[in-house]
Amino acid sequence: MAQIEVLTEDSRWLDAGLPGLAEKGCLAALAEMQLDGPYEISLMGCDDARVAELNAEFRGKPTPTNVLSWPSEERAAQVPGMIPQLPGDAPHEMELGDIAIAFETCAREAEQGGITFDDHVTHLLVHATLHLLGFDHLNEPDAALMEGLETRILAKLGISDPYMT
Repeated sequence: MAQIEVLTEDSRWLDAGLPGLAEKGCLAALAEMQLDGPYEISLMGCDDARVAELNAEFRGKPTPTNVLSWPSEERAAQVPGMIPQLPGDAPHEMELGDIAIAFETCAREAEQGGITFDDHVTHLLVHATLHLLGFDHLNEPDAALMEGLETRILAKLGISDPYMT
């Protein structure tokens, strides 16, 4: 079973139950991809200021965002719209990568979207976990694949399709 190491830089994440939400969202994404090995994910629950620093450092965008992810390896598919090269069971493939999630942005987006905070955070953790596995949304075929997976995973968790308008 996968292990999710949760570091909370912002105590509001403890009150929000981030470890439980991480287990729910991250493990659901891994299960959907039939990955049941002892994979590892590091998750940092922080505030907008910290995520803005990370976003500036790694993406050149000095603004907060809801979630960031750093895969441990490049796993992207060679052909748009195809499943990426999923990790195997070699020891060096067990660490999937890191995720950082911003409290204020998540809370604001949930309120603006009329959805519960828990459902929104779960969706973002599914989304970020898929990024760790090599999925992306930089082009239409990849976006369609990733959004379809997210919708299917969330439906299994009883969460509405976040892409319905």
